[in-house]
Amino acid sequence: MKLAVVGGGSTYTPELIDGFARLRDTLPISELVLIDPAADRLELVGGLARRIFAKQGHDGKIVTTSDVDAGVADADAVLLQLRVGGQAARNNDETWPLECGCVGQETTGAGGLAKALRTVPVVLDIAERVRRTNPNAWIIDFTNPVGIVTRALLQAGHKAVGLCNVAIGFQRTFARLLGVAPADVHLNHVGLNHLTWETGVRLGGPEGADLLPKLLAEHGDAIADDLRLPRQVLDRLGVVPSYYLRYFYAHDEVVRELRTKPSRAAEVAEMEKQLLEMYGDPALDEKPELLAKRGGAFYSEAAVDLAASLLGGGGSPYQVVNTVNRGTLPFLPDDAVIEVQAAVGGQGPTPLPVPEPDPLYTGLIAHVTAYEDLALEAALRGGRDRVFKAMLSHPLIGQYEYAEALTDKLIAHNREHLAWA
Repeated sequence: MKLAVVGGGSTYTPELIDGFARLRDTLPISELVLIDPAADRLELVGGLARRIFAKQGHDGKIVTTSDVDAGVADADAVLLQLRVGGQAARNNDETWPLECGCVGQETTGAGGLAKALRTVPVVLDIAERVRRTNPNAWIIDFTNPVGIVTRALLQAGHKAVGLCNVAIGFQRTFARLLGVAPADVHLNHVGLNHLTWETGVRLGGPEGADLLPKLLAEHGDAIADDLRLPRQVLDRLGVVPSYYLRYFYAHDEVVRELRTKPSRAAEVAEMEKQLLEMYGDPALDEKPELLAKRGGAFYSEAAVDLAASLLGGGGSPYQVVNTVNRGTLPFLPDDAVIEVQAAVGGQGPTPLPVPEPDPLYTGLIAHVTAYEDLALEAALRGGRDRVFKAMLSHPLIGQYEYAEALTDKLIAHNREHLAWA
């Protein structure tokens, strides 16, 4: 089995490599290709990757290349984990929206739109290269904003599934609190990427007993602390929102916080310098502890599980993925991309039925879906007017003066990445 990772020079990659090595019985990789245009980073990461495989007794071959066409040729699956513009572009996404009093974040609001505009054309170009070299390969997208990028891929006819680590993070947390194995925890996970709610936590599978009321009653304080939301909000909702809902439920509070500290991008950039120094140490043969602070917890387990199921291996029968709606959420268009539990096999994911969602969050899901439609249109066709309409439609912006100013700032900070600007 051959897998290719586009963005293989990322400091995230050793987390992925560690999972591939530990879970080799689930996903038996014979060749892993790390693809990245940054040759210096790629060699550091590739060297550590080979040492991790060797230490854990994995006999798969690891290849590094900057040639996308050669790297994805004959691959059974291609993982996308790229960041167009690097941490410098992310730092911009997290700072200039604050000038208008709007949250600065790389996956939602104005910053998320900027990332989508930079990313969609690049991802589609890579996907076309995959299709030319191996039309049967699955594309697994971990590149943010996952919902918009996955919809772009599916709309263009690619065999694609979007993946996020939020759900597996909740699964691991709830399993620990309940004292059970993670595989025994089944989530009723509903929404869009980075806009999701856990409406049930079932033991043993989709038909198991719902333990969410027990979790909220016995561990509500700890869950609320992790989400940085008041306990009473969770009690009144009766569900567990993802961390990203804090940008909506406590927007002004978050803006005040972000204005008083360095951006997350600045923190990550400094962390990456340290990580790359560590990766260059020929004695290092495991992922360093610092990597846990970089983000992406459990990404490797989720990626292995999904790839194994898509490629006919031993992945879990049900997984949370980003896939086409097809009537699962009846208040959304069939071609919307949603994030829900799905049965995953060689033909791809099939969303499980979702109980009728509460209007408390269906309105926000529909609102953000409409924004994503406009954001994808802007990413595909360009133009200031399309960017403005996407800005205006976003629930974290919504005022024409802000939309006008943020559109100008987005274009000014991303001109080198926008072919039409």
